[in-house]
Amino acid sequence: MGHEGLRVMGIDPGLTRCGLSVVQAGGGRAVYPISVGVVRTPADADLPERLLRLSRAAAGWMDDYSPDVVAIERIFERGNVSTVMNTAHAVGVLMLAAAERNLPVHMYTPSEVKKAISGNGRADKKQMTVMITRILGLSEPPKPADAADALALAVCHCWRAPLLMRAQESALKQRRIRGARAAHPG
Repeated sequence: MGHEGLRVMGIDPGLTRCGLSVVQAGGGRAVYPISVGVVRTPADADLPERLLRLSRAAAGWMDDYSPDVVAIERIFERGNVSTVMNTAHAVGVLMLAAAERNLPVHMYTPSEVKKAISGNGRADKKQMTVMITRILGLSEPPKPADAADALALAVCHCWRAPLLMRAQESALKQRRIRGARAAHPG
């Protein structure tokens, strides 16, 4: 499948607030917004209940919008351990929802997304929101920040997908060449 027409679901994972978005890749660097929203789970609910709500919401989006691929923010160990753990649990159920639908999942660090969207790996939330609003031609900035982050992840993947596909094709060719050499030595 070519890059154009690729439908990407971007997810900014979180247990309390999880940003969800769907975009469609156009020609060149054009990307069109399809939908954006935030799933919230109550902090006073039990963890399994919160994860179930999150999983069902993400699954519903996957079923409604039929993305080709899912882009999720890669979490890393900065800050509060329990927050990181909760986010990791969230990522697990989100990846499971994608896997149940045979959707490939690509993970991007915040700095990779910032660099792709703004050209600066250390851009702040405000700069990122301005850029994503401009890139997608939105009439107003997406709120809250989790929604803007989910859109940024999806756009990042749209722009990275052609590079990833070329790298995969190249690796496949190399394996074929090695395989042919092994089958016909000397």
